[in-house]
Amino acid sequence: MSQLRVPYVAFPEQITKIKTGLMQAFEDVLQSGQYVLGEKGKLFEKELAAYCNVKYAIGVANGTDALHLTLKCIGVESGDEVITAPNSFIASAGAIGILGAKPVFVDVESDMNIDPNQLEKVITPRTKAIIPVHLTGRPAKMDEIKEIAKYYKIAVVEDSAQAIGAKYKGKPVGGLGDASCFSLHPLKNLHAFGDGGMVTTNDSKILEMMLQARNHGLINREQCGFWSFNSRLDEIQAAMLLVQLPYLNSWTEERRRLALRYNDLLRKYADVPDENEGEYCVFQTYVIQVDHRDELQNYLRTNGVQALIHYPIPLHMQPSAKSLGYSEKDFPKTLELSSKILSLPLFPELREEQQDYIESLFAKFFKESS
Repeated sequence: MSQLRVPYVAFPEQITKIKTGLMQAFEDVLQSGQYVLGEKGKLFEKELAAYCNVKYAIGVANGTDALHLTLKCIGVESGDEVITAPNSFIASAGAIGILGAKPVFVDVESDMNIDPNQLEKVITPRTKAIIPVHLTGRPAKMDEIKEIAKYYKIAVVEDSAQAIGAKYKGKPVGGLGDASCFSLHPLKNLHAFGDGGMVTTNDSKILEMMLQARNHGLINREQCGFWSFNSRLDEIQAAMLLVQLPYLNSWTEERRRLALRYNDLLRKYADVPDENEGEYCVFQTYVIQVDHRDELQNYLRTNGVQALIHYPIPLHMQPSAKSLGYSEKDFPKTLELSSKILSLPLFPELREEQQDYIESLFAKFFKESS
């Protein structure tokens, strides 16, 4: 088989199908003269709330702000502790740290999501919240997590940055905790053309405070209730997101079909992300666990396949986490995964021919390795 190019993402192919709608949305906002906190933003919030089966959705500037401002709104302050997983993107811990709170990590299971059995070991009187990360678009074990949180009277904030459309036991992420935080970064399954984020909740108190927190803490134009950030979802981004939202389910189903096809093709070479009972994964990233990961990645990239690693350095080993005092071996499953995880290209326009080409490269690599 001759060499094919398989990029990690393929925005031009997806955008081509909806470009007319996107350009019309842009023109509508341009002509409206309303560019911040306008009608498009309100409509997108309403439609996303309905999509996630929650009462409220609040648009913010990015996914990190969604996490940070949500923690602020539930009362996390300097000196408090918030539990999360050590194998996520830096924002999961960074949103805690920039409040002056302490990120507290617990190890993950082989599905790469937080291990509920480890939570009680690290809960202290200073623990204010748990942030389970629905990593790769796969829902965490929310029943067990919420049961523990309820017992200790601490909040649960879903990090749903990678998981729009995912479901846990038939219920969509976004309404499984006290609040949920989404990223609308261009690499996400539903994305802005720049940065964007959303917070979803059923709690009217969180709604009221978030509406202030994203807008300088303003009560009205003249009065500021508390110091806060300028973190608003722009009207142009909201308008373009409204164009895409009706396509999200069909895009998700195609991602799932291709991911499960990958599973069948690659199972003989690697640990593939099979779903557990009650999970509906949206495969924002398609991550396998494989021996000789670095050599395989180099081989794939040499042959035109853009394979990535999400994420090679665990959070507890980042320079920014040095003061927390963790050692490399404190979380053995996370450490093991960091040397084996590999993300393969996955997007709705990926062709089966490209998947077959990737499988042929796996076959050649492991034959040569053996």
